[in-house]
Amino acid sequence: MTARRVPASTYRLQVTPDFDLAAARDVVDYVRDLGADWLYLSPVLQAEPGSQHGYDVVDHTRVDTDRGGDDAFRALTEAAHAAGLGVLVDVVPNHVGVATPAANPWWWSLLEHGQGSPVAWAFDVDWTAGDGKLRVPVLDDRLLDAVELRDGRLYLGDTAYPTAPGTVQDGDTVETVHARQHYEFVHWKRADHDLNYRRFFAVNTLAAIRVEEPEVFAASHATIGGWFRDGLVDGLRIDHPDGLYDPAGYLQDLAGLTGGAYTLVEKILEPGEQLPASWPVDGTTGYDALGVLDRVFVDPATEAALTAASGAEPADWQELTHDTRRGIADGILGSEVERLARLLAPVAPDVAHTTLVDALAEVVASFDVYRTYLPEGAHHLVDALERAASRRPELDPVIDRIAPALVDPTNAAAIRLQQTSGMVMAKGVEDTAFYRTSRLTSLSEVGGDPSVWAVSVDDFHQAQRDRLGSWPHTMTTLTTHDTKRSEDTRARIAVLAELGAEWTTTLERLQSLAPLDDAVLADLLWQAIVGARPASRERLHAYAEKASREAGDSTTWTAPDEAFERRMHALVDAAFDDPAVVAVLDALDERIDAAGWSNGLGQKLVQLTAPGVPDVYQGTEFWDRSLVDPDNRRPVDYAERRHVLAELDGPDDDGPEQLPTIGLDGAAKLLVTSRALRLRRDHPALFTRYLALESTGSAADHVVAFDRGGAVTIATRLPIGLERVGGWGDTLVHAVPLDRVDLLSGRAVPAGRGIALAELLTDYPVALLVPAHVVAATDHGTTAAPAAAEHGAAGGDTTAPAPTTESDAQAEIDILEGHA
Repeated sequence: MTARRVPASTYRLQVTPDFDLAAARDVVDYVRDLGADWLYLSPVLQAEPGSQHGYDVVDHTRVDTDRGGDDAFRALTEAAHAAGLGVLVDVVPNHVGVATPAANPWWWSLLEHGQGSPVAWAFDVDWTAGDGKLRVPVLDDRLLDAVELRDGRLYLGDTAYPTAPGTVQDGDTVETVHARQHYEFVHWKRADHDLNYRRFFAVNTLAAIRVEEPEVFAASHATIGGWFRDGLVDGLRIDHPDGLYDPAGYLQDLAGLTGGAYTLVEKILEPGEQLPASWPVDGTTGYDALGVLDRVFVDPATEAALTAASGAEPADWQELTHDTRRGIADGILGSEVERLARLLAPVAPDVAHTTLVDALAEVVASFDVYRTYLPEGAHHLVDALERAASRRPELDPVIDRIAPALVDPTNAAAIRLQQTSGMVMAKGVEDTAFYRTSRLTSLSEVGGDPSVWAVSVDDFHQAQRDRLGSWPHTMTTLTTHDTKRSEDTRARIAVLAELGAEWTTTLERLQSLAPLDDAVLADLLWQAIVGARPASRERLHAYAEKASREAGDSTTWTAPDEAFERRMHALVDAAFDDPAVVAVLDALDERIDAAGWSNGLGQKLVQLTAPGVPDVYQGTEFWDRSLVDPDNRRPVDYAERRHVLAELDGPDDDGPEQLPTIGLDGAAKLLVTSRALRLRRDHPALFTRYLALESTGSAADHVVAFDRGGAVTIATRLPIGLERVGGWGDTLVHAVPLDRVDLLSGRAVPAGRGIALAELLTDYPVALLVPAHVVAATDHGTTAAPAAAEHGAAGGDTTAPAPTTESDAQAEIDILEGHA
């Protein structure tokens, strides 16, 4: 195995059949030139045929052939390592894809042999509940009339299902053959309450596996272990650890397999919640950082006004999310609650099954976190039990009866509850409640709490200090394949908060021009249209359908209201076809464009330079106004990005002849991204600490500034408010007095009593300052000295200084220590 590596940054690629491993290899040099330190790959093991995401693994023994296979994977990792890049791979330990049984040898064997299958131990099946059969929820209203018997197999459409040996005879009907199998086809609607295998959330075609069993772990991770033995992979991202029987135990096993390699977990932390300290991991995938980053760019002063304007939605977020969680527990995840009740029946044999189910559904609806980790997180469980009993006093005696079992870490029901609560939270909050709140939709993001409106600059700084002290190598992110809106869409929506009454008046006008009889959804859709503009008609129609059906208020996935959806799609069409609506949107664009760009650049620079390991999601080095998946998985034009990066770097790697303007082409964002990534990679000594920088003056509230140990980040916040106070005026940022250069504009910043923002932020709303002697040593176009003279820098030496040395870096740190 190779020595343990820790990334300075990562660049996330979605590897698909259309953008395969060979295509990924072709962008290795671009990722290196951009400045990212590691490649971060979506799942690559063999997935369902045609899978676009890879989370439906069907065979753990090989890399997906549609994505290029084992040889292409090896070629990619070798190319990455040759370019100096590490490799981080997303792995899926909780479940496998079972939509196409013939593609998954384990599932095929289970269907064919039932409990007698040599891999029956791999799946989490309650055989007793199915009378010894596995229930497969695939039938429609035709029931068995939809099934055919051909060549000794049962077919539902083109999907084949095996038959047990000796169970098919000449002259058999579908019904008689079906009755002899180890599985039972049932109507798809029965999955809500009668399913007897554990799934990923409510996805019937993703069956959970028991990776806690040593044999299952070994079989499902043999190829992954081989990657580390062969030095192909440097780190892992673990999908959905909350679904596992024993997350801590699994992560210990994984650390043993990988030699303690860099590992991140896709763990959703609620505000104030901490990652279990006992886990042998480097941190999360960054949603906790995203929530803070977003909110420091939100105007705290307009919360009351925008809340009042969205009066049609429930006023109490906790009440709303309790009800949506309860709806999930009673609905699409009812089968999980039923299974819990069966486990607890011996504890309360005199309690009616329906009452026990009711009590458990109330408990899982009362969690304020995704999962407890007993015994560490017992207080979260106790809180949920108390809330459930308080809300439903008539269930208090039942809850008292089952509580001892649920808090016992060794009890099967306690473990099952831990696996279930995260499913209910995800479906009830992320996939339902987030679509039922619209006062400021950029707050409805994975890992976020929309009831938390904004974060002060002081609280932002404290969060960064906490991250550096506790989880210095955790990931930070702004966009992922799971975010509800991309970073630049959210940056534009955040401007609406600054507009306050101006936005609410505009919204009223839009709703009068294109009315929809669901005010909350209409508000949500208009914000999506504004935030993602100029998104295509097709993209917005697809988003509207998904958002409305996820909300489940006016239409649903299982029972679409066609009349309502016609009116909803008419709203989307109006954004393109109604001149009055288009005029309103055009005027709003003119009002928010510059502020949205300011927020976008500010968020990006802060994320890339703050504590943690920043990830850049594919393509977001340009402006990216995406919505929820699959919109955020669209192909990336790397040829255009290469071209613009080459122009930014100039023919001699000495920067562009003319600074890029902030506009739709994305060059300014690429400049910010590349310069920040390269600085982190090439000069890690400048990122060894975190010091919040004080600002004074008439616009002091409009800046976020910090010193990472030599690298100084300055970002504009609340740009509309800055405009209202007349600009920067006398505002100063106070840093250690050193001669510095802004790597973005090339402007020299001489040592003085403060950094004057009116002089510094004339080209961009952000600046990345480094000690002057660092500039010439920074490779690939971050050298800013030539541009400094062009911009009339005063007091700074723009001649080529000596390269950075370890002693130089230490000198900077010593100066900072003295000013801490």
